[in-house]
Amino acid sequence: MNTNNFLRLLFLAGVMFALTALGDAANVNARALTGKSKSQKVSESQRARRRMSHLARSRSVTTASRRTLVHHRRHRYYERFYTSSFAEDITEGDVVTGEDAVVRQAAIDALGNMNGTVVAIEPTSGRVLAMVNQKLALSSGAQPCSTIKVSVALAALSEGLIDKDTPITLGRRSRMNLTNALARSNNAYFEALGRKLGFDKVSYYAHEFGLGELAGYNIDGEHLGIYPEEEISSKLGGVGKMCSFGEGVSMTPLQLGAMVSAIANGGTLYYMQHPITPDDIASFQPRIKRHLDIAPLIPEISDGMAGAVQYGTARSVRYNFSEEQVLGKTGTCSRDGTRYGWFASYANTDVGRIVTVVFLQGGRPTFGPKAAEIAGRLYRNLYDHNFFVGKPALPTDTAGVQPATTQ
Repeated sequence: MNTNNFLRLLFLAGVMFALTALGDAANVNARALTGKSKSQKVSESQRARRRMSHLARSRSVTTASRRTLVHHRRHRYYERFYTSSFAEDITEGDVVTGEDAVVRQAAIDALGNMNGTVVAIEPTSGRVLAMVNQKLALSSGAQPCSTIKVSVALAALSEGLIDKDTPITLGRRSRMNLTNALARSNNAYFEALGRKLGFDKVSYYAHEFGLGELAGYNIDGEHLGIYPEEEISSKLGGVGKMCSFGEGVSMTPLQLGAMVSAIANGGTLYYMQHPITPDDIASFQPRIKRHLDIAPLIPEISDGMAGAVQYGTARSVRYNFSEEQVLGKTGTCSRDGTRYGWFASYANTDVGRIVTVVFLQGGRPTFGPKAAEIAGRLYRNLYDHNFFVGKPALPTDTAGVQPATTQ
């Protein structure tokens, strides 16, 4: 083999060797890269894993909460009211000749432009001293709301079910007595009390205290309230709701005034009388409807009614008046687009007592504490005009007063 052929063969062998080496290198690199990619892994500490787990749960809870919030927002119920809480010319048409001028003006100033009525009563005779907005005061009334609790409390006390300190269990860790239940207007307490009494007894005492019958004696224009002849349906809450909200009941301001007057005077239920002429005043004679056997029970109920003004639902009385003791009960509820606000009370003074009933109707500005605030302004006006110190003491007995059995 000559030199040229040898060199040519040697060159070709070198080329072949080089190509083979390059191919092997390419295969090795590809495998190495692929293997490295598959085996790559991030190692987290135990603390980091716990933190990530916590964040995942938080996001899950937050998302669920947001969904729940949206659900509640979509289904939240907003009560709509269609009656105004304010009115003009509310005294138009009132017959005022036989009323006490000082009391009437004090009531008008206290009520202002609120859509409501104020009735002031002398509890030892049943005389209506002032009746502002008589059209509303003498109407067929409205749901009594929580003021019905006064009647239910007297019924339970009369039956011996409770005294003012008897605790009633309302839940696993909740108990309450009559004093606090009245002061704070606890619905669950009076629902439980109503169920213990039963409809027949609740109804019996309600009628004894004057509900479901005319309160006035020959008062022109007076309408009758409503007390159901049977328990309302369980869908509406049954006797429990009747005893906590007055569901199914329609009560007039005069009926409530007569009942609170009986508490203020020791147990005499008078006919309400509204003198309309000077002759009516000169010949005025109290007329007894019946005597109620509640004298021993009044101290049991008084603490709760006083507590309502001192620290409970009627403490707005004290915004304007705190010179004399006031005992009372508020009520707030609504029906058919109208909200009601009630407050019935009496001022206990050294020269006697005066009973006031404030009833309001309207929208959101109308509720029981607002009625109590108006009563406080009324008492303030009377106090500033020396009503409590300038008048002679009212009679404290009913000697010589003849019962009236017909109207």
